[in-house]
Amino acid sequence: MIASDSVERLSRDAAAADTEPLWWTAEPVPAHPRPRAAPHVWRYAELRPLLERAGALVGAPAAERRVLQLVNPALAAPRTTDTLAAGLRLIQPGETARAHRHVAFALRFVVEGEGAYAAVGGEKLTVHRGDLIITPSWVYHAHGHDGEGAVVWLDGSDVPLYQFFPASFAQPYADEHYPSEPAPFESDLRYPWDEMQARLDADPAPYAYAEYAHRAHGGALSRTVGAAAERIAKGASSPMRRETAGVIYHVVKGRGVTAVGDARLAWERGDTFCIPAWHPYRHEAAKDAYLVRCDDAPALDALGAYRSEASAS
Repeated sequence: MIASDSVERLSRDAAAADTEPLWWTAEPVPAHPRPRAAPHVWRYAELRPLLERAGALVGAPAAERRVLQLVNPALAAPRTTDTLAAGLRLIQPGETARAHRHVAFALRFVVEGEGAYAAVGGEKLTVHRGDLIITPSWVYHAHGHDGEGAVVWLDGSDVPLYQFFPASFAQPYADEHYPSEPAPFESDLRYPWDEMQARLDADPAPYAYAEYAHRAHGGALSRTVGAAAERIAKGASSPMRRETAGVIYHVVKGRGVTAVGDARLAWERGDTFCIPAWHPYRHEAAKDAYLVRCDDAPALDALGAYRSEASAS
């Protein structure tokens, strides 16, 4: 032992060896999750004119990235929650985007318009309002528009997860043209809204919840991102609940308020809002409402970290 040794001297020598004593720096493990994201609403009535301006100013060569990222006010782009990213994309008639693939999983929910398409894994999926399209990890995909009038869809992805895993990269398709054939009626990549609404409406209760299940295996849509839809009748509410997942909601129809902790998020058709992890929340409908959501529950479940609580209070 060094003569006249001390904890302070040990700490200095440890730092010189590129280590850091845990006994000086350790913080107690928190008693509950501490997301950095804040509850927030992005109002479609405010964003739609910005998208229209972007359509006039951002031409076809850059149309692949004509997206307004929904950036959480407590975080930096591209994060909508701590682990998920969302953005509104405008697609103009006659446009095409060059195909590429990336490690990140993505889904698209069609907010408005008809006639655009997503070409995914060689399938050409013509989209309609309310359709949910998935883009699996490392599958080539492109999009375009053969119809009339602008189409807007909401992108959701797990890109922020890769701040922790340095494994995210992308690759463009070798040719300018990406070959695709019309998708089968029941494609594993497209989930029409009328199917989901029928499932929700089959439940006679004032509140209904249904998860999107992958057609091929019946599980979540991806290993990292899940999706679901909810129906809340006018004057009714969802159960109060909280979960370790971060959640992004989009309003398909209706009007209401979501109580998130001490905050109250008012929403209407076209709006998008987020619920940070472990915040208690409950939806209250002023008009018959339908919501779709995406979340990071599958990733958390794979890590053994998904927890949820619900009550009727």
